[in-house]
Amino acid sequence: MYDRILVAIDGSPTSERALAEAAGLARLCAASLRLVHVIDPVAHITGFERPDLYVRDIQPAIRRAGEALLAKARDSIADHHVKVETVLVESEGERVSDAILEQARSWPADLMVLGTHGRRGVDRMLMGSDAEQVTRRSPVPVLLVRLE
Repeated sequence: MYDRILVAIDGSPTSERALAEAAGLARLCAASLRLVHVIDPVAHITGFERPDLYVRDIQPAIRRAGEALLAKARDSIADHHVKVETVLVESEGERVSDAILEQARSWPADLMVLGTHGRRGVDRMLMGSDAEQVTRRSPVPVLLVRLE
């Protein structure tokens, strides 16, 4: 049914649940998983750090944290016996949803699995929803997983 399942992870409990669902589905379908984590270095700029400090210390720390997150996610599903690859994407100003969609197109994925926080009303309006944007614009089916 599915050969290539892309899972966007961010380290949240919702994302971890989405990963578990994707791993189970991948095992049933004998599919490959691609775990994608998008880092947005601009989101970590306060405007008070010196540029040399940011480039030397902060940016590498953000990358290391992203790589550690991907490794932890990969290790957490090792017992599912599915083929897994990880990709760390560094945003260059685009939305996280755009980076995820680009990964889905370029790989190419048959299915995307995302955790959703289920925000509604003002929270969704103010914070936006990457999961919603991915779902609306995805070239492939999307499975949204909620924590509750």
